[in-house]
Amino acid sequence: MWNAIQQYSEMKKSRPIHPDFQFLLKYKDHELIDLFCDLRQYILDLYPDSNELIYHTHALTAVFSISEKLSDAFCMLPIYTNHLNLGFNKGALLKDPNKLLTGTGNLIRHIDVKKSNDYRNPKVKALIIEAIDFAIKDMDKPTKSIGATISK
Repeated sequence: MWNAIQQYSEMKKSRPIHPDFQFLLKYKDHELIDLFCDLRQYILDLYPDSNELIYHTHALTAVFSISEKLSDAFCMLPIYTNHLNLGFNKGALLKDPNKLLTGTGNLIRHIDVKKSNDYRNPKVKALIIEAIDFAIKDMDKPTKSIGATISK
């Protein structure tokens, strides 16, 4: 299983997946791993300088931030037992003319991900770019870390 994850990262010439995350990711379903790896790369391609903060709480989650702080995050990829979401940390504050986002929290909204077409389309790309722009404008102070993967 891990070889497939590693090969995907090497094939895409991507930032390697953190060993702490790899250890837990290998226990997920193959389809979820493939979707996660592809969506992670898609986000990194859109904003290569993002910092990736990884967490394991109720879900195995990669959070993409413009700094080393969770408060400056623009999106996240929580992997649950049987599904994956593309979450937006301040999704309730984003313009969403296509009504892509679901959820009822104060800030967080998400898109259910079942296949690559759920995120590899111009509407979702525009939403991710808007979330990045929003996070940059909303940031308190300049970041010290650029393009790092940080295990929390």
